[in-house]
Amino acid sequence: MTHIVTRLCLRDTACVEVCPVECMVLGIPETEWPWLYIDPDTCIDCGACVPECPYEAIFPEEEVPFDYEAPEGVWIANTKELLADGQPFAGEIDGHEVKLLNAKQLAGGEVFDLTEDIAPNYEFFSEGPGYDALD
Repeated sequence: MTHIVTRLCLRDTACVEVCPVECMVLGIPETEWPWLYIDPDTCIDCGACVPECPYEAIFPEEEVPFDYEAPEGVWIANTKELLADGQPFAGEIDGHEVKLLNAKQLAGGEVFDLTEDIAPNYEFFSEGPGYDALD
C-alpha cells in the first residue's frame, strides 16, 4: 500500500521535506496535476508525511474517506474540469502562503468521496509526468 494525497492538498511541500525515500512529487503542469503525488512503488508507508501536512490531505490508501465532511473554511484544489467553479487563489491559508490555479473555499458540511483521488495518484506515475520521474 501507499499513502494518497487528496484534493485537500494546497501544494505545501512540508511533507516532501520529511519523506525518507523522496517519493513525493509536485504535480506539473498544475492545470492537469493540481496537488502532490506519492510514488506507490517507492513509498515505504512510514507515514512521516501525514503529520507534516498542514491541510490534513494525506491518508493511508486504505483509510482515504469516502464520506469526508468538510469543516467550514476548508479549501480544495482540483483541475478546472473536476472543480468547474474553482478560481485562482494566492494568499495565506492557515498561516501558509499558497498560490493555486483552481481552488475553492467550502462553506462547511459538503461531503466528498475522497477515494476518487486515489486513481489520479496511480495515473500520475503510470501515464503522467510522474512516469518520467521514475527513469
